[in-house]
Amino acid sequence: MIKAKKKSAYEIVSIIILAILALLFIFPIYWIITGSLKTAQQINAVTPEWFPISATLDNYVRLFQQPALLWLLNTVIMAVAAMALTCFTAALSGYVLAKKRFVGRNFIFTLMVCAMALPKQVILIPLLKEMSVLGIHNTLLAVILPTVGWPFGVFLIKQFSEGIPTELLEAARIDGSGEWKTFTNVVLPIIKPGIGALAIFTFISSWNDYFLQLIMLNSKNNLTISLGIAKMQAEMATDYGIIMAGAALAAVPIIIVFLAFQKYFTQGITMGAVKG
Repeated sequence: MIKAKKKSAYEIVSIIILAILALLFIFPIYWIITGSLKTAQQINAVTPEWFPISATLDNYVRLFQQPALLWLLNTVIMAVAAMALTCFTAALSGYVLAKKRFVGRNFIFTLMVCAMALPKQVILIPLLKEMSVLGIHNTLLAVILPTVGWPFGVFLIKQFSEGIPTELLEAARIDGSGEWKTFTNVVLPIIKPGIGALAIFTFISSWNDYFLQLIMLNSKNNLTISLGIAKMQAEMATDYGIIMAGAALAAVPIIIVFLAFQKYFTQGITMGAVKG
């Protein structure tokens, strides 16, 4: 009979500390969800009600009387499109910069690394003028396209592509595979963990990029859920129930995407740590 390994004092203390930190991080989400199920009297009570005894969906009913579903749909379309286009362009660019030899390759990569150091606020005015000239200001494209050019995605995929054996690519070419077939059949399966990690980063970054959305989107029907909640906060400053319902609704897609890509995200972080 195999005896269970006795945990050391260090492991026990580490587990306790991690459990406490996990509870601290989870508590705000719990408070928002339970708060969205409370009445105004329960939310504003002097003694906090940790669990809604008489839960109600009235806040969600009033939330859906606002164009909240349209705001949520706009945000999902924006974040998914930005995620898909960023992963596609970053995968191709990162692979080319890592495994192809051409004049100016190092210079282009250096420019991308330098661009990562620029605060987004520095380029917002040029971006706004560019979107206006293109005639797509106040549309979702004005928020999607700047995200697609995110240099971090190219940098991340390039680091993953560096580990692809050159012999493997040469063998594929000897077998008659063209560039596209080599990329889809050989390169893509190897860099899939990196793409999964990039997908999570891009989705969350695009979803939470309140400042860019605020600059690019004006009309009520084009608002994202973040802008919509901010608008409700301005109009209903003391109605915490409907604001918490909106925040809870906004958190659901992020949680779903993270759970869907969690395996690739973990693999991506692990592979990156091993390479480092």
